[in-house]
Amino acid sequence: MGTRLALTTLVVPDYDAGIAFFVGALGFDLIEDSDMGGGKRWVVVGGKDGGRLLLARAANEAQTAAIGNQTGGRVGFFAHTDDFTSTQARLVDAGVTFHEEPRHESYGTVAVFSDPFGNRWDLIEPKVTGQ
Repeated sequence: MGTRLALTTLVVPDYDAGIAFFVGALGFDLIEDSDMGGGKRWVVVGGKDGGRLLLARAANEAQTAAIGNQTGGRVGFFAHTDDFTSTQARLVDAGVTFHEEPRHESYGTVAVFSDPFGNRWDLIEPKVTGQ
């Protein structure tokens, strides 16, 4: 059996704020929210077809300073949708900031947005192949 990537950690200022955005606005599922004691929780969110984030509350100044810049200002996260226009409208209604107009690339329709913590994401409607 091979090795597979299971989770990617995303440092957030607050567990509930992370859940509110990733589940409430972005539409991910809350996979797990377990109390680990001492104010620490194991919070996992993810898409219906895979891709999971472990939301980790910043525990010190260095971690707090990394919130929103965990990839050095680059787009570091990618969300796929089957309906770009509807998903973008829903995100804008939820207060999400898009940094550009949608553009059409060889792989599909894409636009960069930021989550409430400052991390840059691509929203992508992949081009359907084989039709």
